[in-house]
Amino acid sequence: MPIDAAKALAAEPRSGEITWNRKDVQLYHLGIGAGVPATDPDELRYTLESRLHVLPSFATVAGAGSPGVIGGLSMPGVDVDLARVLHGGQTLEIHRPIPAEGRARATSRIAAVYDKGKAAVLVMRTDVADADGPLWTSDAQIFVRGEGGFGGDRGPSARLDAPTGEPDKVVERTIREDQALLYRLSGDWNPLHADPEFAEVAGFERPILHGLCTYGMTLKAVVDTLLDGDVARVRVYSTRFAGVVFPGETLRIRMWRREGEVRAAVSAVGRDDAPVLADTIVEHS
Repeated sequence: MPIDAAKALAAEPRSGEITWNRKDVQLYHLGIGAGVPATDPDELRYTLESRLHVLPSFATVAGAGSPGVIGGLSMPGVDVDLARVLHGGQTLEIHRPIPAEGRARATSRIAAVYDKGKAAVLVMRTDVADADGPLWTSDAQIFVRGEGGFGGDRGPSARLDAPTGEPDKVVERTIREDQALLYRLSGDWNPLHADPEFAEVAGFERPILHGLCTYGMTLKAVVDTLLDGDVARVRVYSTRFAGVVFPGETLRIRMWRREGEVRAAVSAVGRDDAPVLADTIVEHS
């Protein structure tokens, strides 16, 4: 069996040093659509080194995605076809603001393996800390088609009740045709996002946008519109990837303000509001 759940869960954690600098942060911000309009003071906080603050979702690519979805597939007990892999969900817990330049130690392990019948779900947990203590904890849910049915635990349901009432804010964000090509320079080299032939083998009509790019775009919209542009207010950010996005499309991001959190739902405008991100929550101070 390509996935040996017992072996994966028993494997020793992998630990290594990661580093990042202001250029890495700026490139990530550009990859999620920051800098439009280029001279807007609010956008310059994402693009100009003298004013730079770090959107917490940068944690998903810091140190070239430590280890990210692809890195998780090289863990003991895991041997799968990359064309069968999708990122199912992502949670970030931010322990304190991420510095614009840093050196830290990332420790990763498979925290859970779930049997969803027609697919398996791996939970890759990464804890990152620097000399001053913990920075963030990342849980990536990796969905592997065709690898379920091994009699394992189905795991908890991640589905939440849909937000009710009219959203407090609705924004639209257009995705550039080259957005996936730019975003992948931050470290996620999966050819699904660039190579038409690979995308076709994986079952898509053309390359799709990284789910984590949509994830970053959504957090930026929440921070900019409902959190006064203050990245330090974000505590936990989680989502379920509910559908694909193609470069060139427009995202509609609906936001509901709740006590201590913002709920969000993201859809593709040009495909009758097809769901893209669901069960999305930003917990904040």
